[in-house]
Amino acid sequence: MKAIRLHEFGGPEVLRHEEVPVPEPKPGEVLVRVHAIGVNPPDWYVREGLPNVPPDLRPPLSLPLIPGTDVSGVVEAVAPDVAGFSPGDEVFGLLRFPGLEGGAYAEYVAAPASDLARKPAHLDHVHAAASAMAGLTAWQFLIELGHDHPSPFQEARHRPMPLTAGMTVLVNGAAGGVGHLGLQLAKWKGAHVIAVASGGHEAFLRELGADEFIDYTRSAPEELAHDVDLVLDTVGGPGSSRFLRTLRRGGALYPVFVAAFDPEEVAKLGVTTSATQVRSNGPQLAELGRLLDAGTVRVAIDSTFPLAQARQAHERAARGHLQGKIVLTTG
Repeated sequence: MKAIRLHEFGGPEVLRHEEVPVPEPKPGEVLVRVHAIGVNPPDWYVREGLPNVPPDLRPPLSLPLIPGTDVSGVVEAVAPDVAGFSPGDEVFGLLRFPGLEGGAYAEYVAAPASDLARKPAHLDHVHAAASAMAGLTAWQFLIELGHDHPSPFQEARHRPMPLTAGMTVLVNGAAGGVGHLGLQLAKWKGAHVIAVASGGHEAFLRELGADEFIDYTRSAPEELAHDVDLVLDTVGGPGSSRFLRTLRRGGALYPVFVAAFDPEEVAKLGVTTSATQVRSNGPQLAELGRLLDAGTVRVAIDSTFPLAQARQAHERAARGHLQGKIVLTTG
């Protein structure tokens, strides 16, 4: 089969399209003939060798390595101990995350059955692959964590604030993968949603249900938004703390990417901050799949590339300002 492999760490040019053996499913696994692969930030972090992760926290990466975690495809074979899936089933999933050995950039992948769900019938493989990591991240931050694993980002377990009709939710980075799905999940729960993104995304985000839109290139969101119940900040980083000022007392800020806050400021404002790390979860993906199948939530595609053009896909990601997800296809 053909796959993308890393033999060294570096820029997009280190992604090699080459022939490798078809994997054998181990106990608890199914072999999936891959039709589409979602491209996510961890893919380029791995490609670079995780330079932003402290050495003592950096998981070992053995080269050569097939990157990728998000897939949609058809079950080709199942291990004898696997129940619930049969050859011919269409499935999608986030594989082995937060581990970094998903092996998704390939024509076939051996996937843990527990990480998979049946692909929604009304969703094609491209859209299904695009929804896995981004959808589960939004789900686990906003709806249900679904596991008891400790977070590497905080001591306390993340507990999503119950979303109810009439609450105000601000989504920063609303046009990206997690952002546009988080916006829709908040609307599904009846929230009033403020979307923050660059101006070119306004029509797209209003179509998805945004009640208000802030173009961060023209206005500072923290000057315009007030009395917000919850901020989902999909950008994170050092700028995340400015959103503390948009919250009402008792509100919460969830940074999807690592962010640091002044504990004194958080206490003075009477708000909370909380983060977690998305984990593979087939049953949760099945719940999200029902919303996708019904059209209650939809996933947007920024661009697609053949598997052999993974380098170009990563170059597209590096240019930023995505509207939805980048997806690789196997033909």
